[in-house]
Amino acid sequence: MDIKEIQNLIKFVAKSGASEVKLEMDDIKITIKTGSDEATTVQYAPMPAAQIPQVAAPAPAAEAAPAAPAAATPAAPAAEESKYITIKSPIIGTFYRKPSPDKPLFVEVGQTIAEGDVLCIIEAMKLFNEIESEVSGKIVKILVDDSSPVEFDQPLFLVDPS
Repeated sequence: MDIKEIQNLIKFVAKSGASEVKLEMDDIKITIKTGSDEATTVQYAPMPAAQIPQVAAPAPAAEAAPAAPAAATPAAPAAEESKYITIKSPIIGTFYRKPSPDKPLFVEVGQTIAEGDVLCIIEAMKLFNEIESEVSGKIVKILVDDSSPVEFDQPLFLVDPS
């Protein structure tokens, strides 16, 4: 199953109104949960040998820890951030701010961007996908740390369109 098929499955589940869908195939297990707030959570777990689940178990805990502080902070600055455009992740994968370790960052806070500029790379299943800006403006905030896992529709950047 490739990324396009997973994205289409997420869209289908979101439109269908189902609250949870589980899909298990020979080599993968996918769980898609939707809530009343229209948020979609996708868990993707390869189903290899018994050794890897022990190694993979800490990763969801590491993802959950940063999400809790992020959920607590938007209460106060929510009014300030409402004027900004949020650029979200189109796929699940690993977020990278530069094309390779020895290259400069794609964008930095305060940098002006144009529509079509490459903002980051998201690695999904050994494929490196360049994420391009769909808006012009100024980068106000980068919401994800370099080399961090990201989920579908997770906010990555805040852009001031003015």
